[in-house]
Amino acid sequence: MSRTILITGAGSGFGRGVSFELARRGHRVIAGCQIWPQVTELRQALKAEGLSAEVIKLDVLNEIDRNKALGLDIDVLFNNAGIMESGPMVEIPMSVFRSVFETNVFAALELAQGFGKAMVKRGAGRIVWTSSVAGLVKVPFDGAYAASKHAVEGICSALREELAPYGVQVVTINPGAYRTGFNDTGMEAMDQWWAQGERVVDHWPVRELNRQHDPVEMVATMVEVIEAEHPAYRTVRPAVAEEMVRREQAEVWDLKV
Repeated sequence: MSRTILITGAGSGFGRGVSFELARRGHRVIAGCQIWPQVTELRQALKAEGLSAEVIKLDVLNEIDRNKALGLDIDVLFNNAGIMESGPMVEIPMSVFRSVFETNVFAALELAQGFGKAMVKRGAGRIVWTSSVAGLVKVPFDGAYAASKHAVEGICSALREELAPYGVQVVTINPGAYRTGFNDTGMEAMDQWWAQGERVVDHWPVRELNRQHDPVEMVATMVEVIEAEHPAYRTVRPAVAEEMVRREQAEVWDLKV
């Protein structure tokens, strides 16, 4: 069955891949991009492949953009836009920490509230939220991002039960490390501010991100969750990440400091 799906963060990474694949499968895709150059480029790329999709400017932090998007009539909101900022918790500037929450939590929740109310009135709809493995386990030196995704988990668990009686589904997708460039730039981001003050702990140990997975798997999983009649509430990929999450969540009950 064809659906109308709004995808945030469609200018790159998972959002871009999902936009292309859903368009290929005949859905009405509304791909939201943060900046105008992304809008232009994505329109051209879709056209080059003979695909039909509506590409809009949707900077989730921009109230004007959000309000315009909230005028759309959609079946599925794919709350996918997000940012990652690394750094030890005792060093990361509060302005940086707040910026992560503004994008990953507050702006996304505003969209979920707006579309969620419309879905309740209609008695149907689905909110698919890109969380992260980082929302389920500890992530040293990436605590800001992990904290934002833990917040997403809390929001979605409440939202799911609150909206279920009205026919609105809420599900999460929890990617591990995939080769989209997101993790690479997120790790590098702390170098922007690291030298701008006295530091009392060591810099994140330099390491190559050479164990990331092919994003094709994650894109296919996201499409499956969006299309499924009754998807799982939580979907973790890759399988090794799900095993790690289950193990770490069990271990924390016996952890001593």
